[in-house]
Amino acid sequence: MILALFASAFFALCIYAALIDIETLTIPNWLNGWLAFLFIPAAIVAAPGWDVTGAHLLIGAIAFTGSVALFFLGVYGGGDAKFIPAVMLWLGPAGAMPFLVATAIAGGILTIVIVALRTLMPAGVSPGFGVATFEDRKGVPYGVAIAAGAFMAAPASPLLTGLLKQIQLLS
Repeated sequence: MILALFASAFFALCIYAALIDIETLTIPNWLNGWLAFLFIPAAIVAAPGWDVTGAHLLIGAIAFTGSVALFFLGVYGGGDAKFIPAVMLWLGPAGAMPFLVATAIAGGILTIVIVALRTLMPAGVSPGFGVATFEDRKGVPYGVAIAAGAFMAAPASPLLTGLLKQIQLLS
C-alpha cells in the first residue's frame, strides 16, 4: 500500500511539473526537491538492495552532472536540469536509455507542435492556460517531454516496476 503511494506521488509530481512548465515555462525547485527526496523512503520501503539503490543514485548523479553542463551551455533551463536527475533517480540504469529516447522523441514532437501553433495563431491571441508557452521567442516547456519520458520508461525501472505492481494489485 505504501509503495503505491510513493509511485502515485512520483507520477503526480511529474504531471504537475509538466503542467506548471506549460503555464510558466519554469519547474519549481521545491518540486524537483520533493521528487528527489521521495526516492529515499521509496527505496527504503521497496528494499531493492544496496546494489540497485546505489545504481539508481549513481545514475542520478551522472544525470545531474550532464544536466548542469547542458544548462551552462544554454541547451535548456535550470528547472529541466534539475527535473531530469530527479526522474533518473527513480528510473535507474535500466530506465535510463528508454527515458532518454522517449524524452528526445517527445521533445521533438512537442517542439514541432509548439512552433507550428505559434506560427498559426494570430498575434495577440493565446489560450488562457499556457500563455507563456505561446509567446514568440520563448522556450519550449521541455518538462512535458521529460514527464512523457518518465511515464514511458517507468516499466523498465526495477524500483518503479515494483511500485507499479503494487498499484495494479490495488485495482
